[in-house]
Amino acid sequence: FFSCRMYSTNLAAVAALACAALGCVFIFGNENAANLHSAGVTTGTILRAPIVAHAHRQPVTRVSNLQWALEPSVVVVPSSEFQAPAAVNSLFVALAGISVVSLVSYLAGRMTAPRMAMATMTGHPSPKESDDKQPVFTVPVTQGMVKLTSSMVDEHTSIALMSVTGAKKVVGIRSPVFSETCDQTGITLSRFMLEVARANPDLQELESVFASIQTAVKTIAKLVKRSAIDGMTGLQAGGGAVNVQGEEQKKLDVITNDVLKRALKFTGRMGVIASEEEDVPVEVDNRVDESYGKDVLVEESGGKYISVFDPLDGSSNVDAGIPVGTIFGIFAEDDDCKLSDAFFDDKVDMTEAMKGCLRSTLKPGNSLVSAGYALYSSATHFVFTLGAGVNGFTLDESIGEFILTHPNITVPPRGKIYSINEANRLNWDAPMQEYIEGLASGNNPGKKPYTSRYIGSMVGDVHRTLLYGGVFGYPADKKNVNGKLRLLYEAAPMSFLIEQAGGKSTTGLVRVMDIPPKNVHQRVPLMMGGSDEIDELVALYTA
Repeated sequence: FFSCRMYSTNLAAVAALACAALGCVFIFGNENAANLHSAGVTTGTILRAPIVAHAHRQPVTRVSNLQWALEPSVVVVPSSEFQAPAAVNSLFVALAGISVVSLVSYLAGRMTAPRMAMATMTGHPSPKESDDKQPVFTVPVTQGMVKLTSSMVDEHTSIALMSVTGAKKVVGIRSPVFSETCDQTGITLSRFMLEVARANPDLQELESVFASIQTAVKTIAKLVKRSAIDGMTGLQAGGGAVNVQGEEQKKLDVITNDVLKRALKFTGRMGVIASEEEDVPVEVDNRVDESYGKDVLVEESGGKYISVFDPLDGSSNVDAGIPVGTIFGIFAEDDDCKLSDAFFDDKVDMTEAMKGCLRSTLKPGNSLVSAGYALYSSATHFVFTLGAGVNGFTLDESIGEFILTHPNITVPPRGKIYSINEANRLNWDAPMQEYIEGLASGNNPGKKPYTSRYIGSMVGDVHRTLLYGGVFGYPADKKNVNGKLRLLYEAAPMSFLIEQAGGKSTTGLVRVMDIPPKNVHQRVPLMMGGSDEIDELVALYTA
């Protein structure tokens, strides 16, 4: 606590700000109280970041009667109510000088950071303040990081303080900024995508795509939850229904494929859709109804995006109540990754329309605009990336909205879990056998044995890997020499997520994201996880 007689209102204001920045309480005496208050020191305008400060003016008879705020505060006390020893005034003169110097250094350093939250002493409301003049707290941004903040800061509202970062920003996406949140709903997926569109006007059409995807995901979550009750377990048509991969289709495979395909079609933004359950990519008819009239401005050139997806990954487990999921990837229609005419030389019976679909669809993972998955488990999770970090949402069934619960998901360089079907161990090649043996025994650079955890549902295993770290994979073996997972709608989208979270993904020899697909249902070996762990695997293969 400090008290003093100050003969300059400006100096008093500077000293008050310095003390607030250092977490001190500054008590004014004499006429400084009235002068400073009339100079425009009002609630929320002394300091807005990083410390909340308030100004109170209330009569007190002694210091012990002051009701201190939870945050560092500036308290104005009339001189008639409080007198301080002269020795304290002398002490303050020295300490106030140090405070001012510290403050100047602090502000000078902060001015170099992008989108700086500046302190103000003018007494004029900030442009970001709401109509009721409650302060809007902005947190400094570094390397694309944005904090979600609200006016309440305690353990009960910590969800509002989670961060959304773009640490792996590779396509120039601006991360959304949330100046305030509702403590009852948090950040919903709908609002998140709205802010993405506002920050990135070229992604406005993607907002409607995600609105349809989340509707499909909610529907599929309901279908999975009620599958046993509604008689949707078991094989399609009692058995015998087989997809293009030669896999028997479950009832839910067919139903969920139709749900997601129609949801994407109805956006009007899709040009081509490719699914695990479809033999070939399908071109989407985006023509509008004639009743709209010619006076309505409508794009007739087709959808801007191409979607690839596995509607129900791990469907063989659904009858047993094991977690299953949906995987999707979204490409943008462009001319950079078009297939050459030579690609179709041996496909003489293919129609021009089909050639067009394949030209749009067969792109490497590094061309993805977005990728993500939904996990149907104890809760319904929706995790995705737009090329600027990975964020996870959880469905709040009470309000029917996905809420941001896992912002800025990152994979540590090294974990302690490996997730792989060890029954195939004897069929792996030598580097893979050596690698997994090293993880299990502790004979690895981390010098610690790993634990084996394997669900058998890619979405569930990758979700755990994203949250806890470690390694997930389905390598090639003698039975599946090209691996088992599909490149276009399983390996590439999941690799995009892992890399955006700071991890790596490889076949053992090449980066999965760099592989150009030769057909829609091409399979590849896959190993993904922490950057150090995958580097060690690649070193074994290239030794």
